[in-house]
Amino acid sequence: MKILVASHTYIVDLNCEKFKTLSQLEPNIEVTIVVPRRWKPGGVQNKIIESQPRQSGSFRVVPISNFSENNQGLLTFGTDIISLLREFKPQIIQVEQGAKALGYAQLIFLNQLLGLKAKNVFFTWWNLPYQVKFPLSVLHSYNLKNTHGLVAGNQDAVDVLQEHGYHCSSIVMPQLGVDEALFRPQAQPELRSKLGIKADEFVVGFVGRFVEEKGILTLGQALAGLKEIPWKWLLLGRGELQSVLLEKAAEWGIKDRMIVVESVPHNEVPRYINVMNTLVLPSETTYKFKTLTAAGWKEQFGHVLIEAMAAKVPVIGSDSGEIPHVIADTGMVFPEGDVITLRDCLQDMMQKPDLANKLGNLGYQRAMSRYTNRALAQELLNFYKELIAVDS
Repeated sequence: MKILVASHTYIVDLNCEKFKTLSQLEPNIEVTIVVPRRWKPGGVQNKIIESQPRQSGSFRVVPISNFSENNQGLLTFGTDIISLLREFKPQIIQVEQGAKALGYAQLIFLNQLLGLKAKNVFFTWWNLPYQVKFPLSVLHSYNLKNTHGLVAGNQDAVDVLQEHGYHCSSIVMPQLGVDEALFRPQAQPELRSKLGIKADEFVVGFVGRFVEEKGILTLGQALAGLKEIPWKWLLLGRGELQSVLLEKAAEWGIKDRMIVVESVPHNEVPRYINVMNTLVLPSETTYKFKTLTAAGWKEQFGHVLIEAMAAKVPVIGSDSGEIPHVIADTGMVFPEGDVITLRDCLQDMMQKPDLANKLGNLGYQRAMSRYTNRALAQELLNFYKELIAVDS
């Protein structure tokens, strides 16, 4: 089977593990990843990245000349994509830029023009209802009409696209898996000591952006009602809400229990997660944000949850977006924004070590069976086989 995937995501080698693994699952599987030759991610890494070709066995990354260097929806490829398609002759073409992407329309058109007869697949995270008006509606309709398979990062994305008339095959999985060699149970007594955490203190963890929609103030309020229990609040991240959070923590009388670590390299994150006795993702749906076609935000997946689960750290999450589907019955889920219920979850986790241990083990089993790169690669390969078998 020959699989071609196009996305700026795979400029980063670490993000390629799922497809590297897929290429090794069976003989005669070849995976070619197409990435833009030049890309400017924005955010912390706000500079142009010059992509480099890479190859390992039957897996390779091929940089292709591109138009638009910082917009996923407008990203398209130069004429060198044509020679690659002719040479490779993929059976699956997967574009990971969403349903309204120009790049997806380009690959669909070239698939037809070159007579490749490959199955067209796209990946999307978008989990909120949206409207499309002319001329974007023409592009959107063309893409959906010519799609054979949908890979969605969450169930809401499938539901939204079905409302737009998509009724072909679909599968729900995150874009990236968890690296079980990196995220694994490993005691960190030295780091606990360095952070000033005492042996009897329960560590509540948060990893992410310090912004209102991540529910961080709700978590602070919940902890403020548990001052009779010895705990510390370990926060990895930073963001615009940090000064407000510190002011509120002082007001609630818990500022001295907070440990804020602003910058942690990715390979160090597992050490900090292993310091935690529970990890909380208290995300809250908001409708403040607007795009050209939709308004709002809700949690699309919550990758940090599966990282904690892989380390046997029990998790607590709100019911925003995909969170309850990720956790399932292996952790605790509370209604988003509900301080009292979250406080009850935290208290149970703190005062019932047998329950916490049981949830940690259940979460680990779920992460290993559902969310490792190998598990995702096998699930994706099975999906591709189903698509190819339809016309055979």
